[in-house]
Amino acid sequence: MKPSSIGSPTIVLNNGIKSFYFSMNQYIKETIRNFETYLKERNLALLKTTPIPITKNYSPEVDMSQELDESNAAYYQSLIGILRWIVEMGRVDIITEVSMLSSFVTMPREGHFNQVIHIFAYLKSHSNTKLVLDPSYPEIKDEMSEKDKDRSSYYGDEIDLPPSNAPKAKPKEFVIRACVDASHACCKLTRWSRTGFVVYLNKAQVYSFTKKQGSSEINTFRSEFVAMRQCCNYIRGLRYKLRMMGVPVNNPTLIYGDNHSVLWRNTLVPDSTLKKKSATVAYSYCRDEGVSRNEWIAKFVPSIESPQEKVRMMLYDIYDYDQRKL
Repeated sequence: MKPSSIGSPTIVLNNGIKSFYFSMNQYIKETIRNFETYLKERNLALLKTTPIPITKNYSPEVDMSQELDESNAAYYQSLIGILRWIVEMGRVDIITEVSMLSSFVTMPREGHFNQVIHIFAYLKSHSNTKLVLDPSYPEIKDEMSEKDKDRSSYYGDEIDLPPSNAPKAKPKEFVIRACVDASHACCKLTRWSRTGFVVYLNKAQVYSFTKKQGSSEINTFRSEFVAMRQCCNYIRGLRYKLRMMGVPVNNPTLIYGDNHSVLWRNTLVPDSTLKKKSATVAYSYCRDEGVSRNEWIAKFVPSIESPQEKVRMMLYDIYDYDQRKL
């Protein structure tokens, strides 16, 4: 942090709940002010009404507009860097759009630049938002706390234990939850799918991830299974990190998804018939190395209830005293 930025808070928020609020309000407004100066010099302006971060049904991979010259391409790269920092600091409502446009920093086109303008217009109309880090414990349904009944008969009594060199844990632990999903064959050029997942400690969203998968999968089941494996891989690292920080992690992580085949038939059962290598690797990791050791358990939720489709529900308007979600 810059020495000049260290000091007492200038904005104090209180809605009756002891929670932390994180906002990029001042940074976003200053960035937009500079960006509008750049656009004004080129007779351009931000849109006034932008309910979504990117134009509906826009696919950057098939955009064949004119390539940007060297100067504008460098400026495009700097804007992507700014947007990625905004995402890193809590604006998860633009994470997918920024990830999509970040793939074209080496050869951006006019259409890509126009979508960056669209994202900044969206941020301008939604600049006063905050990420709520609620430390309270969520309500967990009974079926989510059930352990894998067939685990011991197939894998013995091996369970996930803290590292031997971990510090002494404090008495209170977090409830770790994750919501994972995949967009099958969303890239119109390569037909690669996209993974997305969000991780919570209690009710606080602490990590969000979206990225194209490294290969094309011929059906939704396989792309969802790859996404499940990527989410489980992060969960394993998070559990280790918390333990090495002195946080007790004794209960399994709760992972929610909307693909019935992945969740029930191939993650919670001890046997499965799989033919493709990528699916068998994902199964071995998620089931054999995770569920069987009680590191995580999975729960099916319908798509309409999936938090991935309501990612903007995590953010609140900083001056909205009714706490209406965006």
